[in-house]
Amino acid sequence: MATPNNTGISHSLFILLGIPGLEDQHTWISLPFLIFYLVAVLGNSLLVFIVITERSLHEPMYLFLCMLAVADLILSTTTVPKALAIFWFHAGEISLDGCVTQIFFIHATFIAESGILLAMAFDRYVAICDPLHYTTALSHAVIMRVGLAVVLRSFSVILPDVFLVKRLPFCRSNVLPHTYCEHMAIAKLACADIRVNVWYGLSVLLSTVVLDAFLILVSYTLILNAVFRLPSRGAWQKALGTCGSHFGVISMFYLPGIFTIITQRFGHHVPLHTHILLANVCMLSPPMLNPVIYGVKTRQIREHVVSTLSSQWKFC
Repeated sequence: MATPNNTGISHSLFILLGIPGLEDQHTWISLPFLIFYLVAVLGNSLLVFIVITERSLHEPMYLFLCMLAVADLILSTTTVPKALAIFWFHAGEISLDGCVTQIFFIHATFIAESGILLAMAFDRYVAICDPLHYTTALSHAVIMRVGLAVVLRSFSVILPDVFLVKRLPFCRSNVLPHTYCEHMAIAKLACADIRVNVWYGLSVLLSTVVLDAFLILVSYTLILNAVFRLPSRGAWQKALGTCGSHFGVISMFYLPGIFTIITQRFGHHVPLHTHILLANVCMLSPPMLNPVIYGVKTRQIREHVVSTLSSQWKFC
């Protein structure tokens, strides 16, 4: 394990510590990590399988949900297995290339999820506020283009991060007090000016996730305005019911992140392990809870899940 120095030799290997201050609890901490990961993998895999195989679910909302499930699988698989290796085997070593790869997929997938949630909000807006044009506004061709745009946006804005990190000389400590590599966490270990990294990271956050959150807020304001103009309370409940699961997923995606940012900005006396645990909650909660929320709130998915599991049980 390297100590701070100024030799001018750039590190090619970093050490992830996991959750500093709670090393003796790593085995116990790994249990919820493992459970969350298994639920995320099984739930999202089942969701993708059902949406792909059931033609009746080839509708915009379910196709966007399938995209979200794929993003959840990538996000959780990028972070959790390495964290478990740290907790169980003290295998915290990671190369610079491995760290940069993890940074790329974590941030790109996070931005992709934000874009998918915005697309889902637009889907709900059209379904409630302009239902007569729903099939034309959200045809399969349009959905494919939206999905492609989400992927291209996330990859194009995060790809510069790879080069911004790779250009840095790391001649200080190579120890990362975290369970995964994060752009600014590793940039702070560099013995060079990182203002470009700071400002680019902030601009990406503002132009993607923050902008998406604002547009989602606008869409739901318009949706609620349209809903409360409906003539009957039953129509209100039906319209709001179609948005309930999506609103729950949005809350699980944005609220932990907002809470983490506030804690990092103002919680100067909050222990480091608390910051790291909150960061992991942001990574673990949405992939685990998204399929559960949609499975419980959406009747079509719930029925197909029960049918699929029942047929598999009979086959066994």
